Amino acid sequence: MTTNAASLRKTFTISNDHPAPGSVEERTAFANIQQGFGRQFEKIFPDKLAPRTVVALPSLSLDQDILSKIKGAVHYEERMLCLLMLLRMPLTKIIYITSIPVTDSIVDYYLHLLPGITGQQARQRLTMLSCYDASVKSLTQKILDRPRLVERIKQLITDPDSTHLTCYNITPLEKTLAVQLGIPLFGTDPDKFYEGSKSGGRKTFRSSGVNLPEGFEDLTTKEDIVKALAALKRKDPALRKAVVKMNDGFSGDGNAIYKYPAVAVDDRLEKNISETLSQQLKTVAKDVSQELFFEKFREMGGIVEIFLEGDIKMSPSVQCLISPAGKVDIVSTHDQLLGGDDGQVFIGAIFPADEAYSVPLATEGRKIAEALAAKGALGRFAIDFISVKQEDGSWKHYAIEINLRKGGTTHPFLMLQFLTDGKYHADTGQYLTASGNKRFYFASDNVSHEKYKGLTPQDLMDIAMFHELMYNGAAQQGVMFHLVGALSEHGKLGLVCIGDTPEKAKEYYDKTIRILDHECN
Repeated sequence: MTTNAASLRKTFTISNDHPAPGSVEERTAFANIQQGFGRQFEKIFPDKLAPRTVVALPSLSLDQDILSKIKGAVHYEERMLCLLMLLRMPLTKIIYITSIPVTDSIVDYYLHLLPGITGQQARQRLTMLSCYDASVKSLTQKILDRPRLVERIKQLITDPDSTHLTCYNITPLEKTLAVQLGIPLFGTDPDKFYEGSKSGGRKTFRSSGVNLPEGFEDLTTKEDIVKALAALKRKDPALRKAVVKMNDGFSGDGNAIYKYPAVAVDDRLEKNISETLSQQLKTVAKDVSQELFFEKFREMGGIVEIFLEGDIKMSPSVQCLISPAGKVDIVSTHDQLLGGDDGQVFIGAIFPADEAYSVPLATEGRKIAEALAAKGALGRFAIDFISVKQEDGSWKHYAIEINLRKGGTTHPFLMLQFLTDGKYHADTGQYLTASGNKRFYFASDNVSHEKYKGLTPQDLMDIAMFHELMYNGAAQQGVMFHLVGALSEHGKLGLVCIGDTPEKAKEYYDKTIRILDHECN
């Protein structure tokens, strides 16, 4: 007993010999660690038989006051379970960390999708770790608060030179964890965080020569907002609405819509806007009060820009990848599905984007990505656009936002890519599987209904199998589920519906909703 106890104490000797977060020493250590990532990306990433370890950290290190307003937010950590598909490579190991444990039935569901690998063999190369902490604190902070958990992760890393950390988004917290683990991050150094903010994005759009809405950036106070709203109205007296955005808002929940009252465009315009601001400004997130909105705006800074109007307009996005060498790859294009009263809330996506504009849209995205690569950006990120159809039938694309992180279009595309071993071709706007077949999907993160509450993950799997909704690996079509852990408590889940035509993908989605509604009556 004494020997075992001593052994355990030795095994879990906690090192406090880490540079202070945010210090010059930490920056230097991080830069040194990152130097080795280029070799991983060039040599290990393309080799399906290369030994590697992926530490998956699905931490939503975002503003916790805003994040807490999202129903079932802790279960959004499950969206990166798509990375379990990497286990199809027989020498790949994954360490996946969450705030609360992911039930075995959900893990088994993902493993059964693996082509050419048994679930048991994959399980041997998968380690699921949990903080057992459902609080609103970010997952990365929870890990850093648990030095024994950090030590456990380090012990699971047998070769740091073939291991990397992949995250939902990267902040100084993730940088600190990477240094403590001694492994590189696949993503942009948080010292360049401004480049992914709303204000930084507008500057990059201008320097890239792409269209962007009229507006102003680097604002901080309510007075700044009033002046910007007045300036936009003076420039266009017919302007009806404007959008006020926090620099670091997400999924539209950091936005507010201002509707101009019927006031004269004269010397009293600023005063009239100031006096009516509280009545005319509406936050997109229903649970975010104006008081909280302005408080967060002061902390983060933000922008004001015109609300783009159009009889026919779409909300596409371009997903890009920047390699450590600065090479830009256009990974995908999507048409985003936006909800809410003014179409500001991300609900889901259609892939690929409409063939009428997907190719020129990718060209605009590449201009922005190349500008970001020159500034040192790295990894996967997305650029959001508003596209307005012109009278001559052409489309005009306005860049509105850069997300230097994974987002709502990342996990559906990764699932498709991992399952079909295919590639998106930006020059044609088509996705082709390894066998040359086209594929499309209709995806949503927000399939939600009160009557779905009480369905357990196993209930969902039973329903899906009985009604033949499961993804069919032979046909490479069907339905994949995510956010399953949020179903029982919140009545919420996500779907990725893959088909060989856009219509077939939407048919799978409609069928799934119809069956869930029927089963829950």
